Amino acid sequence: MNAIPLRRPTLLAAALGAGLLLSSCTTTPPAASPTPVSPAATSEVPSPSPTGTAARAGNATPTGTPRAVATGLEAPWSVVFRNGTPLVSERDSGRILELGPDGTTRTVGDIPGVAAVGEGGLLGLAVDSQGRLYVYSTGTDGNRLQRFGVTGEPGSLALGQPETLLEGIASASYHDGGRIAFGPDGMLYVAIGDAGRRDSSQDLDSLNGKILRMTPDGGVPGDNPFPDSLVYSYGHRNPQGLAWAEDGTMFATEFGQNTWDELNIITAGGNYGWPAVEGIATTGDFTDPVQQWEPTEASPSGMAHIDGTLFIANLRGQVLRAVPVADPSTSTTYYDGEFGRLRDVTAAPDGKLWFVTNNTDGRGRPGPDDDRILSVDLALQ
Repeated sequence: MNAIPLRRPTLLAAALGAGLLLSSCTTTPPAASPTPVSPAATSEVPSPSPTGTAARAGNATPTGTPRAVATGLEAPWSVVFRNGTPLVSERDSGRILELGPDGTTRTVGDIPGVAAVGEGGLLGLAVDSQGRLYVYSTGTDGNRLQRFGVTGEPGSLALGQPETLLEGIASASYHDGGRIAFGPDGMLYVAIGDAGRRDSSQDLDSLNGKILRMTPDGGVPGDNPFPDSLVYSYGHRNPQGLAWAEDGTMFATEFGQNTWDELNIITAGGNYGWPAVEGIATTGDFTDPVQQWEPTEASPSGMAHIDGTLFIANLRGQVLRAVPVADPSTSTTYYDGEFGRLRDVTAAPDGKLWFVTNNTDGRGRPGPDDDRILSVDLALQ
């Protein structure tokens, strides 16, 4: 497919630069326009035997019984660690929460102007080497990326004033993407959905249906694949998970429409086919996924890499999926249906794996303690 002529996206000056912006769902609902913590439970929950196609899931595997480290969250979307302190975004309330050692939560700040409609709202978080918090959210004028300074000590953290690095990205009640993460190269990557505008994924003048790469201040890196553009890869429908293996290989999860969800290896300038193809196409014109799943088994959202294993949180599939980097066409699943919908997964500073339920997002069946953040030990081989 021929590349479309490029023009630089409109960037907003924000102190030192300008710059950038990820969403969810597997079936396409009717188009729409964008326009709420409790003390932690410590009770244990059962740990099932893994199932799947891999003999082993990589070098790290869940072991023992998951424990709830936080309960009573309202549609949590992303969890990151700032100097060891967990910060959580709540999609619909627009709150950034600080999680204490005993599992209690307090509001660090409310992100101004969040328009929580459908899958839109307060979504991805990332923290840079200076401890600044990057926030992806849906506003009244579209999706945007903002940066906040953080003041105070754990237990009394507060947000500074926002710096808007990018705004006005097309939004909808679905396919907003929203995951953001710093890569091993120090650059900020942003996954953005097509917001129901299918053709935008192949349009290099649009930031929708793309994975973007930017400097921490929002500028265009000089070695990006398309001159003067934040676009790193394109042809995406709704990417929501980003992770890097130890050798720097970049992986992304992606929601398909009705046929196939995807795990992709992301390369600079790669075209991943949407909307021309969904899943493995073998046409030679697009980059095929390294693994695909039926949406009812997956709906892959957040992802983390630990010691040779990619861990993927799945919504409709209601499983934690483990994929060995050494053989990414295989996978093993854990906790099938035990915790309901899973939105995010991350490596905790103590070496445990944390995963986030999403049963209060309007599509799940919340239990009395939902939503929860759960922690499980990992066996490293």
